[in-house]
This record gives sequence, structure tokens and C-alpha cells, in this order.
Amino acid sequence: EEDRGKRLARALAWVRADPTDNGYARPLDGVVAVVDLNKMEVLRVEDYGIVPLPPEPGNWTRNHITQTRNDQKPLEIVQDEGPSFSVDGHEIRWQKWRFRIGFTPREGLVLYTVGYEDQGQLRSILHRASLSDMVVPYGDPGEASFRKNAFDIGEYGMGQLANSLTLGCDCLGHIHYFDAHMTDSRGGLSTIQNAVCLHEEDDGILWKHTDWRTEEVEVRRSRRLVVSFIATVGNYEYGFYWKFYQDASLELEIKLTGVVNTTTIKPGEKPHFGTEVAPQLNAPYHQHIFNARLDMCVDGENNSVYEVNTKGLLRDDRNPHGNAFVAEHTLLETEKQAQRLCNTSSSRYWKIVNPSVRNRMNEPVGYRLIPGENCVPFAHDDAAVIQRAGFLKRHLWVTPYQLDEKYAAGDYPNQRAGSDGLPQWIAANRSIADTDIVAWYTFGHTHIPRPEDWPVMPVHKIGFMLRPDGFFDSNPAMDLPPSASRESCCHPGEA
Repeated sequence: EEDRGKRLARALAWVRADPTDNGYARPLDGVVAVVDLNKMEVLRVEDYGIVPLPPEPGNWTRNHITQTRNDQKPLEIVQDEGPSFSVDGHEIRWQKWRFRIGFTPREGLVLYTVGYEDQGQLRSILHRASLSDMVVPYGDPGEASFRKNAFDIGEYGMGQLANSLTLGCDCLGHIHYFDAHMTDSRGGLSTIQNAVCLHEEDDGILWKHTDWRTEEVEVRRSRRLVVSFIATVGNYEYGFYWKFYQDASLELEIKLTGVVNTTTIKPGEKPHFGTEVAPQLNAPYHQHIFNARLDMCVDGENNSVYEVNTKGLLRDDRNPHGNAFVAEHTLLETEKQAQRLCNTSSSRYWKIVNPSVRNRMNEPVGYRLIPGENCVPFAHDDAAVIQRAGFLKRHLWVTPYQLDEKYAAGDYPNQRAGSDGLPQWIAANRSIADTDIVAWYTFGHTHIPRPEDWPVMPVHKIGFMLRPDGFFDSNPAMDLPPSASRESCCHPGEA
């Protein structure tokens, strides 16, 4: 009760054996300093009893790892003629794609006016796309963990935490970098050099077919354009990659890495709410849940959203053999109707269409929103994290565009007790059919740590895709040329 109305932080501590030691290997459990951030005073030190420090170091820097593999040959990415993209200020053109980028202290990388050229016409897909928020709820009820529900975008600002990227390490090939200019928390100018990386990547086969009757073979390799940035949020790293493909697909991939948060366990104990990743060192169960704000503009502003579920039919005259299934399209007409969850049992996806623009089959042009890995929160509805981040409860939300509705958890989630953002906005149950809409997609990863995640976690990838669905008359990548390499099987003129 004595803390009510104060702006407080609970300072957790770890122990370093030397200045370069990985402190996360030795959590100082049982001791919490409560700090008044307005007065910058320690109000109290809470002591929950002595727990011995874990015995082993967890160092990961090159000065500590002296023995490395010696069987890895160089892999060079070479583009002697330069890249296929062009940059004019913040406008990027690559093959048939055209878009602009921005960068904010809160969201980091933002895409604007994303379009694709088709038969000489630039057709719009997105007006604006960004990450609107993310939350990391912990599943350990212990004193050091149950308050860990960091809003890494809304509280800390993902853009402010962006890395300065390094050629040959963070990105490979012919790279174009963008600096990020922003204001810091005190209103001063802050510049992060090389905050955004732009480059091309080979992506394997895009399409192929072999006609075994005529022995004709055609294959086209896929190339993608990647715009990315990486942020360090305390112990974790997040890499954010917007990937543009030659078949007009667009993917957001997030790479999770860094050092897991840790607590101490007593000798001989096993953790109930985490994994022992090293002797007496516990990595609590937790989740990383993101929300992407997609201001859609599929061939114009007035769009609608359909949910598509595949279902098997009962045996009847339409299904005499028991093998038939159909794809059911359901129009989501209001905000409350559009609160949806993923469903792998029905192969669920969502289709954003423009009812006013028809393809040659007289169907509305559209793009699919295709889920990747996802999860649901395990916290109770009355838990603090759900009260503060109500957007976690649904994977899809759809709202009519409003200038002041930018962040899924509201403008000011920092230490707010109640809910704001999407759950409040959709209470009005506004119409979302054939209008200027924003799709909000919530996606995440439930991290049950492994010993192999220590001392630094190998990358884990999550994300989603936007793929054309009736947007084009046929495969838009049929005009790709065969590979130009003379060593390739399909080089023009070669047997």
C-alpha cells in the first residue's frame, strides 16, 4: 500500500567475477532493491533469504572461447555488378516493388506506401506497417519473476535500443545502410549509425517443373530483398526482418536470440517453473508476444476481411466417398466479430480484399494474412499482464483506421494498472466492411528453455506472411529469367 502512486523500479542483481564476466550466470536471488525513480532513492532492500550462487561461469565472448572449429571454409557473397535495388532518400525500388521506410524511437523500422508494379501500374498493398507493441510475460510466480512483464516497445522503445550493424557479421553481401535519427528520452538528438540494413539474398527455388514426358525442365531461383534492424533489450536480442519476394509475397520474420533471464535454485532442487540450464541456474518459462499493425491498402483504401476455414463435409450426396472438403469464407463485418484466434485444425487464414476491384475471374482482389508459429497467453484474465495488454487475448483484431490508434496496448502502457488500446477501441463495435481498415496481428513464441539455450540462445524464428490471393491474373514471377550462372543447369543456350 505504501507504494501506491509512486513511480518505482525493482532492481534485480547478478554477480560478476570480473568486469567482462557474464553476470547472468550468477543471479543474486533473494535480494531486491526498490527504487523511487522520481526521487532516485532506494526506498528499501527486500531480503527473501540466502540462496547460494550457481558455481559455473557462462561466458560467451571470444576472449573466453579460445578453441573454435577449424573446418569452416570461407563463404563469400559477391555482386560484381552491384545490387538490383535503388535508393532515393528513403524510397526503395527493387524489381517490381516500391516502398519507403521510416524509423521511430518506439517502433523502430516502419514501412510506408508499399506497392507492386503490375502491367505498368503501381498497385498499392500497404499504407503503413510496423510493430505496434510486444510483451514478455514470465510464468514463474517467484518474487524475482512474477512482475517481469516487459513492454519492450511501449515502455522501453525498440527503436532507441537498435544496434549499429556491422558488415560481414550482421549482414552479408552488398549492403546499403540507413542511419536512424531520433530524439532521446530527454528531447535531445540521437543518431544510431547503420541502424537499418538493406540487402538481397538468395532464397532457393521459387518455382520449378519437370515434364517427364518431354524432358523439359524449367526452374527459377528465388531472390528476396531484406530490410532489417536488430535491437538489444537487456539480456535479449531481437532481429526484425521485412522480406520482399519476387512473387509479390511479403514476410515479417523475427529472430530471437541473446541470453535467457535467470534465477538461482538451491543445490539438489529442480525448478517447477523453468529449466535448469546449468548447475543451480534456472531459466524461467516465459513468452515473447508481438503485435504488428498493418494499415492495409489493397488496390485502394476500402478493404474488407474474410476469415477462411477449411472443413470436411459430412457424408451426403455432395460427399459420397467421404473425402470432400471445402474452404469457407466468412466476412468479418464488425470489430467484435473480428476478434479471432489461429486454428491449425481448420488451416485458418485471413484474406484482405478490395470489393470494388475484381480480377479476371470476377473475384475481389486480395492478400492472405498467413500465420506462422503462434501461442496464446497462459496468464489468467485478471492477471496484471492481461489487464495491461489485452491485445494478447486475440491473434487478429481489425479496426477502422483512426489517426490516434497506433499502439495495441495504448499510448502509455508504462506502469499503467488498467487496460487501454485494442480492447477499449473495439468496444464501439464499429463497422469494418468495405472501409479503410487496420489489421492487427498478434503472434508469439512460448519459450520453454533448453540447456542448449545457454549461455547464448541460438536464433529462434517466428513471423507471418502476406501473400497475393487473386491479386494477379496468374503467377507474377513467371517472367523471371533463368539463372545467369554458366555453372547452372538451366543457363540459356547450354545443353
